[in-house]
Amino acid sequence: MTDVILPCLNEAAALPWVLSRIPPGCTAIVADNGSTDDSAAVARDHGAVVVPVPRRGFGAAAHAGLCAATAEIVCFADADGSCDPAQLPDLLAPLLDHTADLVLGRRVPTDRTAWPTHARYANALLARRLRRRYRVPVRDLGPMRAGWRRPLLSLGLTDRRFGYPLEMVLRAAHAGWQLREIDVDYRPRAAGTRSKVTGTLLGSARAVRDMSRIMRALPAGGVQ
Repeated sequence: MTDVILPCLNEAAALPWVLSRIPPGCTAIVADNGSTDDSAAVARDHGAVVVPVPRRGFGAAAHAGLCAATAEIVCFADADGSCDPAQLPDLLAPLLDHTADLVLGRRVPTDRTAWPTHARYANALLARRLRRRYRVPVRDLGPMRAGWRRPLLSLGLTDRRFGYPLEMVLRAAHAGWQLREIDVDYRPRAAGTRSKVTGTLLGSARAVRDMSRIMRALPAGGVQ
């Protein structure tokens, strides 16, 4: 069994499609980060477990979902329709055959509007810094990923904002985990939703700020 964690803030318009794409044998956990729309009700109506997360922040929602999970394997994906959960089995395969400890979805846009230029540039810059400074072989810090629940909890992740995905990668690398990237589709998000990161210049700037703080906290020599 696998739990799929979906951090959520006002994604009622996207959730029906997202939850319909959850693979068989997987349980959806919607970590509701204080939505003011019907996200929680929609999630329950479509069979998801809803975890209320009053503390605002992407990392707060993602980590609350991780703590609520009970399956041995957990996956993460955005709830706005930009990620297709039907592709999660591709990420699970390297875990199940023990060729990777953490699998990251490398986003491949299906449409030129899916990934705004400013957000793509910021992502590429951060990934390059990871490769050069930490020798972590990744080219995307995307939201879709899969790993083993207990080892993920043992990483002691502390960021509760946009730095959470980066901290996970850096601490996993520091622990000697085998990381692998798998190409996944990156779609325009559902109508009526807006990304909290890539949707605005301010959101991207905040993500860069939070991730830069994580990098400063983990010196280059700390990751082998």
